[in-house]
Amino acid sequence: MVATSQPLAAQAGLSLLQAGGNAVDAAIAAAAALTVVEPTSNGIGSDLFALVHMDGQLHGLNASGRAPAALTLDALPDRTLPSHGWLPVTVPGTVRGWADLHARFGRRPFEEVLAPAIHYARHGYPLSPVLAANWQRGIQIHRTRRGPEFGPWLDTFAPDGFTAPVGALWASEAHARTLEAIAASRGESFYAGALAAQIDAFARQTGGLLTGDDLAAHVSEWVTPIQTAYRGHLVHEIPPNGQGIAALIALGILDGVELPEHRDDARGLHVQIEAMKLAFADALRHVADPQHVPVPVDALLDPAYFAARRALIGETALEPEPGDPNAHGTVYLAAADGDGGLVSLIQSNYMGFGSGVVVPGTGIALHNRGHNFSVDAAHPNVLAPGKRPYHTIIPGFLSRDDGTPLGPFGVMGGFMQPQGHVQVVLNTLRYGMNPQQALDAPRWQWLAGKTVEVEHELGGAVSRALQARGHDVRVQLNPNAFGRGQIIWRDPVTGVLTGGSESRTDGQVAAF
Repeated sequence: MVATSQPLAAQAGLSLLQAGGNAVDAAIAAAAALTVVEPTSNGIGSDLFALVHMDGQLHGLNASGRAPAALTLDALPDRTLPSHGWLPVTVPGTVRGWADLHARFGRRPFEEVLAPAIHYARHGYPLSPVLAANWQRGIQIHRTRRGPEFGPWLDTFAPDGFTAPVGALWASEAHARTLEAIAASRGESFYAGALAAQIDAFARQTGGLLTGDDLAAHVSEWVTPIQTAYRGHLVHEIPPNGQGIAALIALGILDGVELPEHRDDARGLHVQIEAMKLAFADALRHVADPQHVPVPVDALLDPAYFAARRALIGETALEPEPGDPNAHGTVYLAAADGDGGLVSLIQSNYMGFGSGVVVPGTGIALHNRGHNFSVDAAHPNVLAPGKRPYHTIIPGFLSRDDGTPLGPFGVMGGFMQPQGHVQVVLNTLRYGMNPQQALDAPRWQWLAGKTVEVEHELGGAVSRALQARGHDVRVQLNPNAFGRGQIIWRDPVTGVLTGGSESRTDGQVAAF
């Protein structure tokens, strides 16, 4: 089974399973296809994280990139980090992530795994509705940008006046050739070959700080997943520099609370929102690159710390402040094979199409993950050369408390992601929903202070009840604001797979 936000990507992954590949082959095939069939959210120039359950063990891969050697605080005009252009571009880690996942776990040849993506890029595909709407929005925005670094974006994604209507056919021969070079070199061309030279040259021509040396120095990191308990289960995330720890802190707080029987009871939603606020306050204060600064992961996930944070939750909305954990007292897809392999994978360009920088003639759209660095010299997440930023993309995984795997899950959407993880886990374990129900249920998200957005399906009565508790409630009609997720659960007794891909996107669950 493969669940993704775009049906053609799900079919790409499924084709690898049908050819005898495993869940990792399927996940890479779907991920590569998504760079073609959903470029509004990710690309070859993305970052990637993955959780892989193989051979009875859960493995974590951090394939996020680091800041260029020349990207210092002094290199920033007015000590601010823009959201677009070259400055927020860190080394893209996705291609290396594909190669590393395949080298360790892949079964089919790497060229075969990338073949569906190459086919879609070369021969084209029709734009689905959500994809087309986001593409049109991107065209409107990029037509307003000025500077030599932005010109290739329109040449690539809006050639000859292309307006991205629903059902329009789109193809990119440049994207196909780039994927072929990646397939033939197992990714080396991107970091130390012809593609790296093209990235380096375009940066030099247009004022970018990313160099060939930065690309050549990039490596992924295999990491031990972190987890916390909730209702007899373990929820697993990638450790910092990702924000998955925010979901774990919130669930740890909630594990000591008896939530109301009805999912949309305002009392229960209030407690969930407060737990999420406290968790974010901690994550935004402490999450950084652990290769550069200590991150108190164990202390933040200590049950005693959960209890101390839980005690702060009252009957009314609070202004969240980070705690002191050392005091005493972050596009998603899921894949499953027939041998027990399970993959939770996420990759992203951030902010739609990313930085707006596209390397001409390659189809490589570069992400803008560096925008999440702090410019406060005293903050753990302060910008520094060779450092990885606070990262919003996070794959999730659920198991029983004895380690028996249930499967991968995830929700896309920037800072909505840990909030989506918490709500999906609650929907599943507390409210007994199947994957499709758990994903489609109305959502909320904390924005800042006491401000909370809710989907209009939650209803006026619930919104008013939250408002009475001191929350500044805003009804959001745009479903894109609340993320887009996928789930695959495997029944530990029968092995039967149950999947979901929510209605907020064009996605599909493909199985055979």
